[in-house]
Amino acid sequence: MIHFHPRPQFQRNDWETLDGQWQFAFDDENLGVKNKWYVNFPSGRRIEVPFTYETKASGIHDPNHHQYIWYSRQVQFKTGKNILLHFEGSDYLTTVWINGEKAGEHKGGYTAFTFDITPFVISGENTITIRVEDSPDTSQPRGKQRWLDENFGCWYVQTTGIWKTVWLEYVSDTFIEYVKITPNLDEHSVTFEIETNNQTNQKEIIVQADISFSGEKIQTVSALIKDGKAKMTSTILKNGDIWSVQKWSPETPNLYDVTFSLRQNEDTVDELKSYFGIRKISIEGNKILLNNEELYQRLILDQGYWEESELTPPSMEALEKDIDRILALGYNGLRKHQKIEDNRFLYLCDKKGLLVWSEMAATYSFDDKAIANFTNEWLEILKQHYSHPSIITWVPFNESWGISNVYDDANMQHFTEGVYYLTKTFDPMRPVITNDGWEHTLSDIITLHDYEEVGEVLYNRYKNESILLSNQIQHNQFKFPFAKGFSYKGQPVIISEFGGIAFATEKGWGYGNQVKNEEEFMKRFDQIHQAIQNLEYVSGYCYTQLTDVQQEVNGLLDVHREPKVDIEQIRKINERRKK
Repeated sequence: MIHFHPRPQFQRNDWETLDGQWQFAFDDENLGVKNKWYVNFPSGRRIEVPFTYETKASGIHDPNHHQYIWYSRQVQFKTGKNILLHFEGSDYLTTVWINGEKAGEHKGGYTAFTFDITPFVISGENTITIRVEDSPDTSQPRGKQRWLDENFGCWYVQTTGIWKTVWLEYVSDTFIEYVKITPNLDEHSVTFEIETNNQTNQKEIIVQADISFSGEKIQTVSALIKDGKAKMTSTILKNGDIWSVQKWSPETPNLYDVTFSLRQNEDTVDELKSYFGIRKISIEGNKILLNNEELYQRLILDQGYWEESELTPPSMEALEKDIDRILALGYNGLRKHQKIEDNRFLYLCDKKGLLVWSEMAATYSFDDKAIANFTNEWLEILKQHYSHPSIITWVPFNESWGISNVYDDANMQHFTEGVYYLTKTFDPMRPVITNDGWEHTLSDIITLHDYEEVGEVLYNRYKNESILLSNQIQHNQFKFPFAKGFSYKGQPVIISEFGGIAFATEKGWGYGNQVKNEEEFMKRFDQIHQAIQNLEYVSGYCYTQLTDVQQEVNGLLDVHREPKVDIEQIRKINERRKK
């Protein structure tokens, strides 16, 4: 069993998991608050956290929608330090009580959150009680979670309640709350922006960063905390030698280690370990560059679903197996589709050199509520995952989901422009794809989705770059590349969804005609890849998809992660074009 810290880029030593058996109850009549379940919890049912009640792994396996659910657990806390209760993901509105006292509330299904529960803790045994409210509301970011009673199209069983790890952390009165790490390859430096919980400046607090590589010290830099914040920049050169820079890339996924410490009156009051990669993602003309060299992206669509546990990874071994499989198939990256994945998954991508497009879970309504829900959660996601070197692209919208009339609706267009600029303000170093697939407004990369199954037809549709990108034709027979009033500005182009081949023997659906055998599969796979690889102006592709997901059976691997076709043949086809 692989054991990783829940947040590998933010590690303290004093922590413990709360995953495992919890008491559980449905509250279909919404009487739990009125009857004070946070004081007298109804006994009887149990659940295995962090798996949701819809999954087999939870021990319940009820696919029906229940709007209100409750959890409870007895915990013996350590004494002498402040106690932080962390949730990596709970969908959607989560309220927490400690010993009957309300400790906090959080809205959002895809973001991590933390409550300082110190004021509510007593000596001896303590009771944690959690109420989660979810609904089929299409104004909340849902991703691939269905809002109807049954699965349909490419939407699957909903995810309700705690679906990522829950854990405790013990800290001092003053501690680091957040670190934003920005590499600068051209300047051979790294910038750290630190936020602490203490903003009173009653005592002088110094933050120090000790940088090392492979156990060898590189640099030390420090700064004074003011108003709870500090910003400091350090060279990563060893003895001023520019050849000492260890770049991060798929071929060389080098990671620097850094230890952050807070010092007050010469005493170390907090210490945490982190890491970063020195890499640069940029765009010049119609080319995407990684570390100032042209990057051809060979991506695969990854939805991150498992048969027994659905959106929740069943184990760290399962996450690592998926990443190793992707690399073995000849891909250098993935598009994590409509899901914000576990921090430990991103750590493994950082460590193994796998490029990541991070995509927001869509709403399916456009109203004031949806705009607020989407924007607030997206900002949290940007902040929480900013420092991972593997993430090279942000994708806030997909296929006009939640902005269905963006082609000619000015308000929807303004929303996408606002999200684009908001994202670029927080993170100017990464490209932003505003509406992946079609009907682009502002976008650093133009992406196109096309499930044409005949390679020659696919090539002929895209061979004339000027006609396609002039917005005179619908690129995949029903959608234009750009929204009305927007046009091509010379950006890179990527075919970011295609393929989706399924076998005729499988129950479910794929794109186009299903193939009868592996020979037919490989012929079609080869031809559509060759068509895209022959398009010189196209900077890469994303094949649909890694695994089967419920009724969608178009994965290269089945739902058990077993290959349907020869991995080596897939790898050779992918690696025909590398630039």
